[in-house]
Amino acid sequence: MSFHSLGLAAELLRAVDEQGYTQPTPVQQQSIPVILQGQDILAGAQTGTGKTAGFTLPLLQRLNQSSKATAKRPVRALVLTPTRELAAQVAASIATYGKYLPLKSAVIFGGVNINPQISQLRKGVDILVATPGRLLDHVQQGTLDLSTVEILVLDEADRMLDMGFIHDIRKILKLIPEKRQNLLFSATFSREIKQLASTILKSPAEIQVARNNAAADLVSQVVHYVDRARKRELVSHLISTNNWQQVLVFARTKHGANRLSQQLAKDGLVSAAIHGNKSQTARTRALAGFKAGKIRVLVATDIAARGLDIDQLPHVINFELPDVPEDYVHRIGRTGRAGAEGQAVSLVCVDEHRLLKNIERLLQREIPKVVIDGFEVDSSIKAEPIQNGRHRASKHSQHRKPHITRKTKTAKPRQDNRTTRRYAASQS
Repeated sequence: MSFHSLGLAAELLRAVDEQGYTQPTPVQQQSIPVILQGQDILAGAQTGTGKTAGFTLPLLQRLNQSSKATAKRPVRALVLTPTRELAAQVAASIATYGKYLPLKSAVIFGGVNINPQISQLRKGVDILVATPGRLLDHVQQGTLDLSTVEILVLDEADRMLDMGFIHDIRKILKLIPEKRQNLLFSATFSREIKQLASTILKSPAEIQVARNNAAADLVSQVVHYVDRARKRELVSHLISTNNWQQVLVFARTKHGANRLSQQLAKDGLVSAAIHGNKSQTARTRALAGFKAGKIRVLVATDIAARGLDIDQLPHVINFELPDVPEDYVHRIGRTGRAGAEGQAVSLVCVDEHRLLKNIERLLQREIPKVVIDGFEVDSSIKAEPIQNGRHRASKHSQHRKPHITRKTKTAKPRQDNRTTRRYAASQS
């Protein structure tokens, strides 16, 4: 099957051809015709399966077919994403595939000056990509009207629930018309996702291109048992000995990511850290340097587990295992994308044996264990409680008072504090 057989317009096919794509992925094959028919969908797809183009292409076509000449462009399609990185990625996809269509798009998220976003919204946009917190800031300041939305996309819906955005999503649903097309994409179909879907979707087509929580088939996985105090040493050893040139390393906390990046730099490995406390400019600069090969090691918290689009990333290292098993799948899904092979290495100390068992239970198989010579485990070291884990923080965040944004007569540049706090809650 080719893209030309999916019923897409010539302008879209031209943009697809320019990107060098000829064969649609399974999720694109299934989702594009259904969306073009105007039906709601509930789609489950791993990261790296091409789901962004799977909804971007038909969304552009539907809006272009029903385009109405108006003095001011109302927001007709709204795409919600959990992170700034994913929002930027989706916006880039819309710009790429819609370059030959007379549609305008914009992306808004926190962590940057709000005034340029206000100026762009005032000019009118057909498609708006946004994170929930900054979207509601614009609504509360009177700079955004969502009463004309025809298509709603919830991308990485499970991640949005996991980051505590459910209340914001419910607020947003009250601001958009009930009569609309709904597209919900999720890497997992948990009970919470199915419950959310039942309240939003109307007679949806269900699309599942991989079994629930399946790790990418092309990713080879291995566990190295190692003492907690020697993990950093083993990371340097693996990268240097194997001459790995592009490695994404996941740490559990922001401070841990900073510390590991600094230690690796002392070992002679050019590295950078990316997490919720970094400014958007710093995060963008670090990611660009990593993609360009100027930065050899990118150390990230789980904020980067979704939305980072890195072509042919060969290596992912779990410096620390995540508290939530599903996050392991999202982490290693950064590699093995678009048909390329990848390798995922997890460094597991005595504290993390329970976390490893939970991950293997989710995967429904054991991950091979290999002990590196010179890094044998000291059996006299006892397990210690894992501090500052994401699970503990998310529990605590449930009891916080909701953030209230006051209405102002004039827009003032400020940080998206609500979103920042959610990032902090999920990464502390």
